[in-house]
Order: sequence, then structure tokens, then C-alpha cells
Amino acid sequence: MSIFSIGLSGLRAAQTGLYATSGNISNVNTPGYNRELVQLGENRSYGVLVNGVERQFNQFVATRLNAASGSLASLETYHSQVRQIDNLLSDERSGLAPVMQEFFNALGQMNSSPADPAARAGVLGTASTLVSQFKSFDNYLEDIERSVNAEMKFEVDSINSLTGQISQLNKEILLARSGAGDAPNSLLNQRDKLVHDLSQRIDVRVHEQKSGSYTISLNNGSPLVSGDTSYQLDARADNNDPTRTAIFYNDVSGNQVQLKESTFNRGSLSGLMEFRSKSLDTMRNQLGQMVRVFADSFNQQHQAGVDLNQDPGQAMFGTGEPVAYSHSRNTGTGVAGVQITDANALLATDYDIKLTDTGYEVRRVDNGKLVDATFDGATGTLAFNGVEVAMTGTVDQGDSFRVRPLVNQTQSFELLLTEGAQLAAAQSNASGDNRNGLAMLDLQNQLLVEGKGTFNQAYGTMVSTLGNQINVVQANLAAQQGLTEQLTALQQSESGVNLDEEAANLIRYQQYYQANAKVIETGSTILDTILQLR
Repeated sequence: MSIFSIGLSGLRAAQTGLYATSGNISNVNTPGYNRELVQLGENRSYGVLVNGVERQFNQFVATRLNAASGSLASLETYHSQVRQIDNLLSDERSGLAPVMQEFFNALGQMNSSPADPAARAGVLGTASTLVSQFKSFDNYLEDIERSVNAEMKFEVDSINSLTGQISQLNKEILLARSGAGDAPNSLLNQRDKLVHDLSQRIDVRVHEQKSGSYTISLNNGSPLVSGDTSYQLDARADNNDPTRTAIFYNDVSGNQVQLKESTFNRGSLSGLMEFRSKSLDTMRNQLGQMVRVFADSFNQQHQAGVDLNQDPGQAMFGTGEPVAYSHSRNTGTGVAGVQITDANALLATDYDIKLTDTGYEVRRVDNGKLVDATFDGATGTLAFNGVEVAMTGTVDQGDSFRVRPLVNQTQSFELLLTEGAQLAAAQSNASGDNRNGLAMLDLQNQLLVEGKGTFNQAYGTMVSTLGNQINVVQANLAAQQGLTEQLTALQQSESGVNLDEEAANLIRYQQYYQANAKVIETGSTILDTILQLR
């Protein structure tokens, strides 16, 4: 051991400290960067030993922060989507309550003078406006649904890109460790940043293997990343309903498995799916329910009257037809035909029908609850909640069908009358008879929607349901923002760069370097002195 080797080891240690400190300072604003510290150890042979440069990374805190960030991203996505509908409902120009009230007001004016052509024209005009407003509202909701489907595909593409990059970094990290043996901090930082970004899009579980490689899986255990292999997700048509987008997982055998929406509890993808199922589907079904009840009630009452031409009243409004889809993996040839038998008994939901070993099972899509259904074996018909489903063809055990009685009702909503004289305001041929007009006017006060609400009350339910959802998500969003900020602060306290602290370290390592240079200089002076003695 010599004074020169001791001094040189100190110089190398000081130089490594200066490099690490300068790296910390230059990366103070780099996303995902973790502060680095030099780990020194005693070497009895020749001074100090540099054991490595260690990044200040706490896996436990990172996992909690990733989970919190994923929940926050889900709530933010849900909130931004649901606000679109809220803005529409709160707009007086696009609201449905005013146009319904104008229609009933026009009916009241016609009843005051049932033979007046102007009053009758006013009823047709307000009825046409009402139909247009309902259709415009539904078209807006349909546009939102298309946008959600497109955003889901974008999120899946982003997730696949991130998992591909993480698997590549797993490979590079293993290669780096097998070569130099040192921890490749830059690669580790990049990988953890990608994991954080991934957690903001989808709910994942991260496990670090002994080799240092990450295994990342969905919360149902399906792997997304395993070593240097990544498994892709796909966004395509739902097996239950081809008009909707669902998420599929490509397993190790190359099979595509449709994932349940419950698989996605966090992340922006979860927020999109939760908004679609809890808010958008509910709103469209409530709107379709109101339209069908409104149209059937007015048609029934209008057809009980007589128009100005002394002809029986005809249907006043037309609506869309219910639809049913066979599951894409059904083994039988069965087809479900749907018709509405009692509009007043309709519920604002879709249904799943499945043939089990004990018979047909009908389940609500919105809450998953079983529905009491009556099956007529002679006609192959299921009846429940104002809906009748006729099963034709061969239905095998396990086959299922998605029934959507209301989703298309508003799209085809139309006014069938073209002339004011066609309004059947009378119940007889007597001049001035307005009894049927009064009966139609009274429909606004009857509990027709599910047998427990008027049209205005049904619309109020739509508004209040959405309002409650917004209040809940806003409260949860505020709480989650606070939690995420706390965890971010905790993570930064351990891994973030403090410029004041790094400036002090810079001075400390500079002095350390100068002192070790002095040691070498002193050793050289001593050696020269010894040589001169000879």
C-alpha cells in the first residue's frame, strides 16, 4: 500500500461523486429520474472503494403512487366524459323539459278552439320540434359513444406500445447486468417511468424477479409482460353486441379472450368503460324509455278519437324497434326476436339471456340482477318487464343473447301526422268536441313511466341520476387528488433532486477531490525528499 494508491482511490471516489452530483443537477426536471448517491466502502489495501452509484428508489412508495395515479386517471377520465352530458342537459336550448311543456301548452290551446287551423298547426309544429330535440339529444349521445369507442382503441394502442417498451428494457437491463454487473440506473429509471405511465392507463400488478426483470400482469393474473415478451390487447367488437367496443387479451396460445369490464378497476381505460356503462348507457336507455312510453301513450289515446275529416285517429308518433344480438361464440343457430308488449312496464336497461341446464336465465346488464321471466315452451317465447322475446332456431345450452329494447327507440322517433286536420281531438262528430284532446293533454299528469312517474318526473330522474353521478365522482376525484399529491411528495422526498442539497454535495466532493490531490502532492514531495537524501 502506498500513499499514491490511497490518494488515487480518493480521487476516483471524489470524481465519481462529482459525476453523480452533476447528473442529479442536470436531471432535476427529467420525468421519472431518481436521485443517485455514491456508495463508498473501506478498502484496507489502498484506501477507499466505490461500491457503486445507487439510485434512491422505493418500490413500495412507487407501487402505491402508481395505484393512486391510476385511480386518479380513471376518475379524471370519467369526470371529463360525464361533463359533456351535463353541459347538454343544463343548456336551456337543448333541454327536453321546455319542448315537452311547449307541446302540452299547444295542446291546451287547441282544446280551447278544436276547429281552429292555427291552433292545430301549433300542435304539429311543437310536436315536430319535440321530435327533433329528442333525436338531436340521442344523436349527441351516440356521437359520445363513438368517441368513447375510438378513445378505447387509442388507449389499447398506447398500452401495447408501453408493454412492448418495458419488455425491451427488461432485456437490455439483463444484458447490462450480465456484462458490467452494475445496476443500469438509466434503464431502470426508464422502465419505472413506463410502468407509471402504464398504471395511469390500466390496472396492473408488478412483480420484480430475482434477475431484476419485471413481470407485469392484469388484476386477473393474465401477464402483459414476462421477461422480454409482451402480450397484446385488442379493442374490437364485443362478442355480446357488435356495435360496442370491448377489450380482448391475446394469450400465449394466440387465442383472443374477451376481458370482463371488472378487470379494469383503475386507469383511463377503466374510466372510459365505467362512464359508458354507468352513465352513457343509462342515459340512452332512459331517453329511449321516455320516447317509447310517450309515443305509445299518445298513439293509443289519439287512435281513440276522431279527426276533422270524421276519420278515426291514426298513430301520431313512430319509434324505433328493439334489437337483439346472438353471442358471436354461440354453437346453436338460435335467433332472438324482440318486441315491446307493454311500454309502461319497460325498465331503462338492457338484458342478457342465457340457456342454462335449468332453462333460460334473464339478467339485467346494468346491475347484474336476475329477472323474473315467463317462458312459453309452445311458442318458444320469453316474457318479462314489458318485453317479449321469441327464440327461433336451435339454441344450445350455454348460448346467450344481448337484448336492447330501448337503444334505438329515439333514433327513429318521428311525427306521423302531416296536417292539422288529422289531429283527433274529438270523441264524436259533434262540433266543438275536444274530449279526446283533453284526454291527450291529461297524459302529462299520468304515471306512465314504469307506472310510477310522469314524463316530467322521468326527465327529472334522468337529470338527478346524472347529477348524483357527477357529485360522487367529484367528491372521489378531490379525495384522490389529495392522496396522489401526498404520495407524490413522499416519493419526491426520497427520490427527487434537491438543488440546495446537490449544491452542497458539489462543494463537498470538490473539497474531497482537492484534499486527495494534496495527498498525492504530499507523497510526491516526500518521495523527492527521500531521493535527494541519497
